[in-house]
Amino acid sequence: MVLPLVCRALLAGRRWLPGAAAAPHGDRRLSPALPTAPAAAARLCSGAGGAAEAAGGDGALLRHLARKLRASGPVTVAEYMREALTNPGQGYYTRRGGVGESGDFITSPEISQVFGELIGIWYISEWMAMGKPSTFQLVELGPGRGTLTEDILRVFKQLASVLSKCDVSVHLVEVSPKLSEIQAVMLTGGTVQPNPEDESAYMKGISKTGIPIFWYRDIQDVPPGYSFYLAHEFFDALPIHKFQRTEKGWREVLVDIDPEVPDQLRFVLSPSRTPATQNFIQPEETRDHVEVCPEAGAIVQRLACRIEKDGGAALVADYGHDGTKTDTFRGFRNHKLHDVLSAPGTADLTADVDFSYLRKMAQGKTATLGPIKQREFLKNMGIDLRLQVLLQNSGDTATREQLLHSYDMLMNPEKMGDCFNFFALLPHHRLVHPDKKDKPESKSPLPPVAGFNELLLK
Repeated sequence: MVLPLVCRALLAGRRWLPGAAAAPHGDRRLSPALPTAPAAAARLCSGAGGAAEAAGGDGALLRHLARKLRASGPVTVAEYMREALTNPGQGYYTRRGGVGESGDFITSPEISQVFGELIGIWYISEWMAMGKPSTFQLVELGPGRGTLTEDILRVFKQLASVLSKCDVSVHLVEVSPKLSEIQAVMLTGGTVQPNPEDESAYMKGISKTGIPIFWYRDIQDVPPGYSFYLAHEFFDALPIHKFQRTEKGWREVLVDIDPEVPDQLRFVLSPSRTPATQNFIQPEETRDHVEVCPEAGAIVQRLACRIEKDGGAALVADYGHDGTKTDTFRGFRNHKLHDVLSAPGTADLTADVDFSYLRKMAQGKTATLGPIKQREFLKNMGIDLRLQVLLQNSGDTATREQLLHSYDMLMNPEKMGDCFNFFALLPHHRLVHPDKKDKPESKSPLPPVAGFNELLLK
């Protein structure tokens, strides 16, 4: 893979801002034996401590869930996650959303600005490979604090001469009022217009680099047009359904009140097949425990349809696997693993993305690439060259140590290097010329896709 000359020039730039340190990640495992709803049984270890932790906060969401469960019975894990993360009054993302070193978890853009720079180069490279269209909508799903978008916009500014004839705009899909305020301050300095008339956006502004930015609550609200989509640690926070294979067939894992401890939650199994069990379990499934995220499937379908119709591409970076893992549901609070059923609304809940499911849900409307490990993608994008240039131009030992530490966090297989994967949706014509079969000699070779092929600097 040969990066365009202008993109390679960016790798040799000098600017550097030290990043923050990150906390290691881990998994929590479900108990292999679950009670069947609504029968009473010994509570799971996973629910222990719920009352104590809830007492540390106001416990309003736990009380709300308890009333709901007593009135209507157990709920799916998906419904529990939706309440815990996006409940309008008490959800984690609507009230807390602790991204960053002082929050509950940290992401790659918070560790090193080089990560965001390389993502920005990827979009420029693909835009050039697709013929430099006259419009360029960058659409980010779940943009966190806005750090990744800021780093990408800095790359766009450095390549302003290349983009001079292109109408560039940024569109952020964000449900959290708190996070959208943080994004506005970071990206525009806080000068935004809420509820603009005659627009589907709920807020808009101008970036510090002069690019229009719009905020939406749903991807459906983003205007159609030639767009590049970005989903970094977005799909892992969408609600999942969990299923367990039993002697009686597949049963869905549900969340219920523990009858022995009224203010504590526990996992139970559905007494019979649920609609989700019938719709989401594939006949050829060989695993004994499966997690399915139908909301992720619906979003990928929407992205694939948009890319097929309007052009562009989508880049997904997330925890994940290719249809091999089983129980990956876990929580993070203060950079430590947190019991998913304890003190709902006070911790981030996440599950690994099943990229085989995303590939299937694209339904052939687009081509797909990946997943490949983060360390492979970043290496292909030239992170080693970028690191060497920064080390050569750093004037003090502390900066050099920070550079090496950040690089290790992103690339070490035992840290983020193998935990995160990159996956892309692209128009079919980006990989294969439409008339290649009929006139194989009529077209020049297509440029390889950056990041997914080995980097060659010429």
